[in-house]
Amino acid sequence: MIKSLRDLFRSKTPAERDMDPHLAAAALLVEAALVDGVYVNIESDMIAEILLEAFDLEADKVDELISEGETLAEEAVDAFHFTRHAKKLPMDKRVAIIEGLYRVALSDGQRSDEEDAFIRHVASLLYVDDIARAQARQRAEARQA
Repeated sequence: MIKSLRDLFRSKTPAERDMDPHLAAAALLVEAALVDGVYVNIESDMIAEILLEAFDLEADKVDELISEGETLAEEAVDAFHFTRHAKKLPMDKRVAIIEGLYRVALSDGQRSDEEDAFIRHVASLLYVDDIARAQARQRAEARQA
């Protein structure tokens, strides 16, 4: 009985368990959409498009990742737990996540200071330097135009 109680209190939260880096990326993209307090269909569609393009995943897998990512992002306290897992991806995929974060931020037609701060924070946690982050922002803005 004492062992089962100990195990119960030691159980890890979903963010502390080993996580698929693609799921972590999906959760980060959802968090970017939630930063401004509004999560609309256009942002969800943009997240699906980003996951399809950046990671070359099947549509069913993308839908699953978005669903799980939404749940995780709503329960998240900070982005650190997700970036910890997303750092397992190669640098070009991490830069693709940053570009995706900018695309999500721009998808509703407005970019807020809070969204910019969130993206800068995530970029630093993913070890994406300022030059690569700025280039990712420029690519996202060019796609939006």
